[in-house]
Amino acid sequence: MRTAVIERETLETKIFAELNLDGEGKSQISTGIGFFDHMLTLWSKHGLFDLILKADGDLVVDGHHTVEDAGIVLGQAVAKALGDKKGIRRYGTAFVPMDEALAMVSLDISGRPYLAYSADLSVQEIGGFATELTEEFLRALAVHSGTTIHVRLLAGKNAHHCVEAIFKALARAFGEAVRKDERIQGVMSTKGAL
Repeated sequence: MRTAVIERETLETKIFAELNLDGEGKSQISTGIGFFDHMLTLWSKHGLFDLILKADGDLVVDGHHTVEDAGIVLGQAVAKALGDKKGIRRYGTAFVPMDEALAMVSLDISGRPYLAYSADLSVQEIGGFATELTEEFLRALAVHSGTTIHVRLLAGKNAHHCVEAIFKALARAFGEAVRKDERIQGVMSTKGAL
């Protein structure tokens, strides 16, 4: 089983994550931000990852520290659970519709973190979640998992639908990329290392 437990505590947040990449999509999420909990639950379900994530952050300030630090911890958990990355498919791409919204996420677990994000969200907040934090979460996840992530919102008007489509596409792309393929000897790279 490819699993990881990560704990991170700062003066702004205290976060615990337990991740199983070979799970069934079960989750227990509690960040204090309802919409963000919903998005992480979707990520777990649609990626078939088992995830426990508990965050206690300075929400009296705003959600920024909690969301960004959750991305850091989840990224670290992905990296730890992947270990030497031997046998993984490495790349994943998913197009996911959510009613009128359509999102594409394409990623490469390359060891070279990068986020290319293009999503114009007209609504600034969804259920206490600042929509600009979507990009902050993704950047932290990319950096700390060592993943190049491209996100494109191709269509959509309803901000809830748009962000949900992004998280579902992210889940499916990660699910594809971390999947093992018995035909892959070592890592999927002509360099012999990721």
